[in-house]
Amino acid sequence: MTEQEKMLSGEIYDASAPELVELRQRAHKLSKEYNFTEDTETDKRQIILKSLFPNAGKELYLQSPIQFDYGKFTTFGDRCYANFHFTVLDSAPVTIGNDVFFGPNCTIATPMHPFNAEERRMKRHENGELYNLEYAKPVIIGDDCWIASNVTICGGVTIGKGSIIGAGSVVTRDIPENVLAAGNPCRVIRTITEQDKKP
Repeated sequence: MTEQEKMLSGEIYDASAPELVELRQRAHKLSKEYNFTEDTETDKRQIILKSLFPNAGKELYLQSPIQFDYGKFTTFGDRCYANFHFTVLDSAPVTIGNDVFFGPNCTIATPMHPFNAEERRMKRHENGELYNLEYAKPVIIGDDCWIASNVTICGGVTIGKGSIIGAGSVVTRDIPENVLAAGNPCRVIRTITEQDKKP
């Protein structure tokens, strides 16, 4: 099993494996290229986005700057939007549904490190280079979610469709469908109802 296969299946893997380093460098380069484009350079941006996210839906808009670790392991549905400083560490698959909005400074972080300090310590390859072992947990965000500003979504979390995550929240566990949730750690505050419709 390759290190990439281990990573995507949630097993402990070596993040310094050449195949993974090459993929990260590519995604970092594409993120940087995107960040140096102007809002008006729509054709150029679309080319970069298609290269970075081969599984993206229609009408994806990301306000620069962005930062992705791999890109290819993130899937967007149609009509998704992210404001400034959207960061995704997609060491495990990140699945984002249709019509999902992200406020500024949002982070999705799938990588996990061992809780045991000895397992977490840096190790050394035979050639003397340092490396560490980690694992990753996927993130799923359902259709029609609004993730407000400064939200961190941790690995292993599913957010149900239609839900809103309040500003500054740290999402460490699953959130059900159609609720307003907020806080650190993020908790359900109430259900979203028909009364929330604006007249």
